[in-house]
Amino acid sequence: MAGKIPSFSFTSRNLRTLRFLSKFPWVRKIPKDVFITSIYIPDLDQKAQVRLCIYRPKPIASPLPVLIWLHGGGYIIGKPEQDDQFCIRCASELGCMVVSVDYRLAPRHSFPSPLEDAYCALTWVDSHASMLGIDPKRIAIGGQSAGAGLAAALAQFTHELGEVRPVFQLLVYPMLDDRTCLRAELADRRYFIWDQESNRFGWESYLGQKCGQKYAPLYSVPARCENLAGLPPAWIGVGTLDLFHDEDMEYARRLQEHGVACELEVVTGAFHAFDILAPGSQVAQDFRDAQIAALKRAFGA
Repeated sequence: MAGKIPSFSFTSRNLRTLRFLSKFPWVRKIPKDVFITSIYIPDLDQKAQVRLCIYRPKPIASPLPVLIWLHGGGYIIGKPEQDDQFCIRCASELGCMVVSVDYRLAPRHSFPSPLEDAYCALTWVDSHASMLGIDPKRIAIGGQSAGAGLAAALAQFTHELGEVRPVFQLLVYPMLDDRTCLRAELADRRYFIWDQESNRFGWESYLGQKCGQKYAPLYSVPARCENLAGLPPAWIGVGTLDLFHDEDMEYARRLQEHGVACELEVVTGAFHAFDILAPGSQVAQDFRDAQIAALKRAFGA
């Protein structure tokens, strides 16, 4: 499979084209037992709106657990609809609500805008628990790639503020450390989907500064957080051929070192986003099954 994927990097030169292509409507196959709607909520400054794509199981058996989900795309591209399949499955099989956040994208909206949008969605869901029919004591946060990195940052940020306490973080091959861009030995390796050039462009668009600077804005780079104690339990999944493999392994180790329960799923021979490009493969199905099982345990189902 990987050998059939052409080499490709995300850059400032092709970003506009990629965003244009992403605007084409996604073909949605919605099962009868899931209802999907979009709503708009005020952002933290009350000056704009954040779109939330909400997936509800039918019939609704309140109060529901809820997953706040953040899509991937290197902080520079993407929208909630790209994860329809996974969000629908969560709602259908787990009987939970999924709130997928259409957060603002870099480089136009660099840090902290995406994190603020994610936090806005989390606090809005928590404060509207009765209206939504959800259980505020069973809120999980998660994401994929850059979205997973954003979820990790959200876990750190919410722990510091203490207003909402998520019970779990589901981190699917998370983008956690801008310092990976400084590893010269990785530049000549062929990484599928997301390589060193793409990674540098994504991080520098998000941070508004060069990668690997001595100081990064607080909560912008999850791997740079010194104290991980007290964070919610985590599940981290990554392939051995993923550019993020080493940083994900290190983050899992540090979580465990700080007393945070962390389940690690390492898929031998898997590249970045392998489960999206080959969803019908057994390895991709097993990977997704592990995520569903982890959420089921977290929700106490």
